[in-house]
Amino acid sequence: MSVVIAVAVPHPPLIVPGVGHGRERGIQSTVDAYREVARRIAALQPDTIVISSPHTAMYLDYLHIAPGPGARGTFTQFGDTADGSYVAYDEELVAELCRLARGEDLPAGTSGEREPDLDWGVLVPLHFIQLAYDELRAAGTETAPYRVVRMGISGLSPLQHYRMGQLVARAAGRLGRRVAYVASGDLSHKLAADGPYGFSPDGPVFDRLTCDAFESGDFLALLTADPGLCERAAECGLRSFQIMAGALDRTPVEAELLSHEGPFGVGYGVACFSPTGPAGSDPDRAFGEKYEAWHAADMERRRAGEDDLVSLARASLEHRVRTGSRLPLPDGLPTDLLSRRAGCFVSLTKNGQLRGCIGTIAPTRSSLAEEIVANAVSAGLHDPRFPPVTADELPELVYDVDVLGEPEPVDSREGLDPRRYGVIVSAPDGRRGLLLPDLDGVDTVDEQLRIAARKGGIALSEEGVAIERFVVERHR
Repeated sequence: MSVVIAVAVPHPPLIVPGVGHGRERGIQSTVDAYREVARRIAALQPDTIVISSPHTAMYLDYLHIAPGPGARGTFTQFGDTADGSYVAYDEELVAELCRLARGEDLPAGTSGEREPDLDWGVLVPLHFIQLAYDELRAAGTETAPYRVVRMGISGLSPLQHYRMGQLVARAAGRLGRRVAYVASGDLSHKLAADGPYGFSPDGPVFDRLTCDAFESGDFLALLTADPGLCERAAECGLRSFQIMAGALDRTPVEAELLSHEGPFGVGYGVACFSPTGPAGSDPDRAFGEKYEAWHAADMERRRAGEDDLVSLARASLEHRVRTGSRLPLPDGLPTDLLSRRAGCFVSLTKNGQLRGCIGTIAPTRSSLAEEIVANAVSAGLHDPRFPPVTADELPELVYDVDVLGEPEPVDSREGLDPRRYGVIVSAPDGRRGLLLPDLDGVDTVDEQLRIAARKGGIALSEEGVAIERFVVERHR
């Protein structure tokens, strides 16, 4: 036995009548589709329901699986104390998942639980599933109890989320479990200017990309989605969907997009994937392998497109990590890098997530080349927010180099533009906070100033706070 059905569903608490108090009728298509996929799950009566939720414990480098015999949760924080769930966990399947993860060297397991109660990313799907089971029993159909495995998402790569799904299917097969996989996650949170999160042009783009993948069953698009696009769209469920895709690795499926709507400015998609053949029988659906080939080509393309500044940053960090020594300046560098002095920031990303960023507001070394060499090493090894970069990570890193122009004072917020200018917020006692321009998710002057001030430990209301702006030369 293995995965007998997989569904992708949203988790707005207002869809529960005790929370929505009628507002749920504003997304009736989602309600109807939700009830349909829940009925399909209940009709199959799986032994175990595996649910991935973005709102359970989440770590940068670890996929968390809820431990223990079971858990309960309610919608009390949303004003509804009457609705909720208690579920028994499938401890045997959890143990097998952890054993397989250790054997595959996949960072996943039951350590680090922060909140044992069920989160709304689990409670909302369970509300509809339990309702479907109640309807079966009311119609005279006997139902067997099911158990639950609850897991979170992480900052790990799309491939590692996919591998987690593969382990779900493998563990289910080894234990003879019939598993329903529920990928809980909303789509973009930026579909409408009057919505709670505002509008981004990338919001509808992300929803279209995801819904096309749901409708076609081509999960490669879920793995190769541009991280910048996803950040700007403020998506919620992508990594949950990636785990689901892995649970259906090489399995032929009938893919159905049952509904998609976003009347409140948040995208809600409901999709169902029903196996039409044995697990592992369709090599054309080996999306993990396809992603690896795509990723290797993409990283090669990125390296081929690096200019002198980015190449120097990469060479500096790689040399230091592999040899422990400082990189001598290479021969043949452009004259401008050797004669010019400027502050610069070097940023590292991995799997679309920040991996380190260190820089200097003003020049501290004899040339821009020396500045880049030093700041690249600092970004990789001395950013206090992250552990030092390891040799295994080097091939996965993407580098940005921002060369700072001369800061200039501004008298009012009208002189700022978070897309064009970076900002420096300074206090009279020397505290300073800097934020670079054109960052994903920073769309307003207020957001930019608030983040820059927080980085410097400054309250914008303090007496004597000064604001400067600067432009950057961005090298990616």
